[in-house]
Amino acid sequence: MRNRTYNKKKLLIVFLCAVCIVIVLAGRLVWLMIFEADYYQEKAQALHERERSIKAARGRILDASGTVLADNRTVCTISVIHSQITDPEEVIRALSQTLEMEESEVREKVEKVSSMERIRTNVEKETGDIIRKMDLDGVKVDEDFKRYYPYDELASTVLGFTGADNQGIIGLEVKYEEYLKGQDGTILTTTDARGIELPGEAEDRIEPVPGNDLQTSLDYNLQMYAQQMAEKVMEEKQADGVSILLMNPQNGEIMAMVNVPEFDLNDPFTLNTGADASTLSDEEKQDALNQMWRNRCINDTYEPGSTFKIITASAALEEGVVELDDTFSCPGYRVVEDRKIRCHKVGGHGQETFVEGVMNSCNPVFIDVGLRLGADTFCDYYEQFGLMDLTGVDLPGEAGTIMHKRENIGTVELATMSFGQSFQVTPIQMAATVSSIVNGGFRVTPHVGVRVLNEDGSQKFVLEHGKKDRIVSEETSLTMRAILEKVVSEGSGKNAAIEGYQIGGKTATSQTLPRSANKYISSFIGFAPADDPQVLGMCIIYNPQGVYYGGTIAAPVIRDIFENILPYLGVEKE
Repeated sequence: MRNRTYNKKKLLIVFLCAVCIVIVLAGRLVWLMIFEADYYQEKAQALHERERSIKAARGRILDASGTVLADNRTVCTISVIHSQITDPEEVIRALSQTLEMEESEVREKVEKVSSMERIRTNVEKETGDIIRKMDLDGVKVDEDFKRYYPYDELASTVLGFTGADNQGIIGLEVKYEEYLKGQDGTILTTTDARGIELPGEAEDRIEPVPGNDLQTSLDYNLQMYAQQMAEKVMEEKQADGVSILLMNPQNGEIMAMVNVPEFDLNDPFTLNTGADASTLSDEEKQDALNQMWRNRCINDTYEPGSTFKIITASAALEEGVVELDDTFSCPGYRVVEDRKIRCHKVGGHGQETFVEGVMNSCNPVFIDVGLRLGADTFCDYYEQFGLMDLTGVDLPGEAGTIMHKRENIGTVELATMSFGQSFQVTPIQMAATVSSIVNGGFRVTPHVGVRVLNEDGSQKFVLEHGKKDRIVSEETSLTMRAILEKVVSEGSGKNAAIEGYQIGGKTATSQTLPRSANKYISSFIGFAPADDPQVLGMCIIYNPQGVYYGGTIAAPVIRDIFENILPYLGVEKE
């Protein structure tokens, strides 16, 4: 009796356990079938779908008139799907021969057990078509896009280039990546449990969305001509490099920006110096490439020298510490504390007015003017003119001004700063500041991007580039334009004069550090017409050999450029 009761209890316990298990299993089944059905449906679908991306066409980069400066070429990506290959040896042989690759390299990828393995990207379309016609099981040929630059070296440091993934690396390509890149599409194919595509099943496609076009302020003709002039003077003067900048001083639009030697945008990883890259370590080669890709107008600073006298003169006139007919004496030097600071004219200029001091580019005159301003006031104007800030140019890697701390500026520092030495700025900063002084007194933001376009060429939106803040009065701007016109027509900038045109400008010759190296930078900033500037031109020659004075070698470059481009821009002779 006792055994029977015991057995009944055991059966009951087993029964209850079984019921509990069934309830748990049923509950789990209900949970999976109802509450997590979508999740497992997606998992199942993923097992039977294979996804391949379709790259979007990158937006083009256009010049101001619509000339295409950066475009796309159709290329192919060759891939293999391991589970679908029926004759591995045939695939290895065909791909290695057609793609001109080592058989061992192809074999390693073909025999790798993976859902999909890329053999090569950026394959020419003609080659891709040949492989497609072979109809090899497990080999996929997808059309893709590769960046193409129709004019090779033209504006290379401005446009920039893209990497293997079609993503911008430098220049406008990276700055406007979000507008240019587009949105990739996908191809979905149905497979069985072994990953083999099911015959008769149609591919699902999510079409790519192409990127937007970027219209710039660059002008193909001006860029090409400026580059030719830069290459010519670099060869003549055996210089390390030449930069030329053309911009509209009224709105900051950059019409041309040249940094020679430029590099081939279609082959950006080959050094333009002719050096044998195989003799360089990886680090040395990367350093050389980074140097080649630098945009000297934006990324590098230099001592501006006498072109900075435009800024000192503007500050002095605005502050009222000097009048146009104030007289100064130049014996050929000025003693400041324990320093004897020389003028470029050894015998001196003698008695001269302030205007004559600017025309003669006389250092002693500007030392006196700088001392009249005083360090604090000078620094206040330096900041008012925007020289302590970045210009905001829409190109990456803009360098900042290198300047003494205000509290460390003594009499000697102030004296040398007044004529553009002992500190450094970028060329783009000088161009923007001078533009702002001669355009009526409004600070402009230099820029290249103008508008973003839809695929059909219609305008999507205009790019904004900061507001215009007044930095000097209209009266000071008018006076500076008149003085700088005299510099070219009668003074040190006479090599930039053009018959029939009023040209304003300023020359400069500065010595690089260390001074003992005897290396110079020659430059000239000019604008035309002087009474209503429509174009500002800047030429910088780095380490010219032989004669190195800016008025002798840089001013004629801008003169020749202006002589040819002013009629093109619709500026008529008087």
